[in-house]
Amino acid sequence: MLNRIITALILVTGLLVSTTTMSQKIKGGKAISTDLFGLFFEDINYAADGGLYAELVQNRSFEYNPTERREWHPFSYWEYVSPGYSYGKICVETRSPVHPNNPHYIVLDAEFIGHYEEFKGVSGVGLKNSGFDGIVVRKGENYNFSLFAKKLSGNPVDLFIGIENTKGETLAENTVSISSDNWQKYTSTLKTNSDCDTAKLVVLARTNGKLAMDMVSLFPEKTFKNRPNGLRADLAEILAQMKPAFVRFPGGCLVHGDGLENMYRWKNTIGPLEQRVEQRNIWGYHQSLGLGYFEYFQFCEDIGAKPVPVLPAAVSCQNSGGTWRIGGQGQQAIPDEEMEEYIQEVLDLIEWANGPVSSKWGAKRAEAGHPEPFKLEYVGIGNEDKITPEFEERFKMIYDAVKEKHPEITIIGTVGPFHSGEDFDKGWKLAEEIKVQIIDEHYYTDPAWFMGNQKRYDSYDRNSSEVYLGEYASWGNKLQNAIAEAAYMIGLERNGDVVRMASYAPLLAKKDFTQWRTDMVFFDNVNICPTPNFYVQQMFMNNSGDQYFEDIISKNENDTTLAASCVFDSKTGDVILKMVNYSDSEKPMKINLGKFGKIDPLAEKTLLQGNPEDENTFENPDNIVPVYSEIKTAKKMDYLAPPMSLTVIRIKSRN
Repeated sequence: MLNRIITALILVTGLLVSTTTMSQKIKGGKAISTDLFGLFFEDINYAADGGLYAELVQNRSFEYNPTERREWHPFSYWEYVSPGYSYGKICVETRSPVHPNNPHYIVLDAEFIGHYEEFKGVSGVGLKNSGFDGIVVRKGENYNFSLFAKKLSGNPVDLFIGIENTKGETLAENTVSISSDNWQKYTSTLKTNSDCDTAKLVVLARTNGKLAMDMVSLFPEKTFKNRPNGLRADLAEILAQMKPAFVRFPGGCLVHGDGLENMYRWKNTIGPLEQRVEQRNIWGYHQSLGLGYFEYFQFCEDIGAKPVPVLPAAVSCQNSGGTWRIGGQGQQAIPDEEMEEYIQEVLDLIEWANGPVSSKWGAKRAEAGHPEPFKLEYVGIGNEDKITPEFEERFKMIYDAVKEKHPEITIIGTVGPFHSGEDFDKGWKLAEEIKVQIIDEHYYTDPAWFMGNQKRYDSYDRNSSEVYLGEYASWGNKLQNAIAEAAYMIGLERNGDVVRMASYAPLLAKKDFTQWRTDMVFFDNVNICPTPNFYVQQMFMNNSGDQYFEDIISKNENDTTLAASCVFDSKTGDVILKMVNYSDSEKPMKINLGKFGKIDPLAEKTLLQGNPEDENTFENPDNIVPVYSEIKTAKKMDYLAPPMSLTVIRIKSRN
């Protein structure tokens, strides 16, 4: 890392200047996609609420219910408290909510507030929230509290707002007076006096009276880019450091949902938080949708990645209702009479993202604080769907409507959840019939498959649809899994003229809250544990190019444990070499850089290596990490690739 910093400073101060012309192409190279490697985000494994989304209060709007988990109800993760010999009543109501989309709220009746001298804490009647397995606060930092409330009795009701530790000691406090007879948003800033990883939020009525409250929220002031309603800073930052070309969202199977009523409808996720439609997550928990389409697009812009929203193809997941069990509903299709409205919903998304502020949906984007268009280029339609007649009919209708109204948008289709089989074949046949620009392939399998199929895309038709490998992983987070994926990614890079995009999946997983065990980044409320798979992805994203060159690196072509590639980045003038050795011994490779004119005598080398079974853990998160060093260069070089390793060498050329 130090070498990277030194090199960057030298470049900035002008002590080392490459004479390469910006955007210069080198003869003999094959143009490849500049959007090749990106991120796939799905709200699985508590990736959003309790994860990337920085909200610290769980069940802030009292919408949890038993349809999500049998033990859940509107008071889940809340505790009724009445310290200081106080007493009162509390209940859930739906008669007069903040907004019809957010029907449940709490009515608190503080009948008596104690004032006993022997009670050394805070007296009152109210609620305490435990957050997502505890609330993390840091000394001296600000936390923004808010709630919607209205008084239901004559006098204003004073609320004590506090953060406390497990001993009941107050770490931060403030007061709010509920004075309006109508729903109103109240805010307060809390500054903590010490660190705590297991804090709770306390909201107490300090005066007798009755009030209704909803949307009880606590956010760290320090979110990523300091955005309001923002993202957890450290998690967002580690994703930003990957420098992805794109981010696909919001899923995954989450998109088409568990039945028609559970589809992810983008319009339900924008606008004021209290007006968003929360819903059951297909992965068995709850979506507040505080992290919605605006926040996804904003994050993409903040990290310089292209947004790739994926919309349902008007059919639900074929596993809806649990079709692996007897009695499952299976794939359901939006009725024909509702398709016109649904197609308009798709078209409205494009207008919302790209339309002028004078347009209906462009105006809504501007109201949210972003008058400039988001520059949307890609829209995915469908996710791993079973290719039924109902799917085909609806996909064609959506595809035709988008291409007619927005020919500038590139549509990404789908060919089922596997690398081969009936749905794969049917999906590709449909794509070829209607000329879908890009097809989304998904597959999860073992490392041996990835090593044995490195040439999968060598024979793909360059005159047919391009490929987006939207989800893939090798069923494990050991180094051998990551290196097998690296070898396969070299095949993707070699075929970057037909493979437009690729993204590992899933991205995030919260410790002890996982529904899918092979993930890129594990985290808890405090710590982040990147996997070896993460570092492989980061090394490729940080070292991408726009031209691919054959015959730069020579190796034993009969040895299937080896893979190598050479790309050129015309923006920086860098030649980038990638070499993989999946075996248990060193393997020689020869490098010939004669095509690239003058080269700098020193280059940056990044090496990821170790034992096949090595992995990163929360106890030892740095067990497998890239090692940075300098390496001498020459027009002709020999390189011994270490066992079980990925090597990246980045060389400045002076053409």
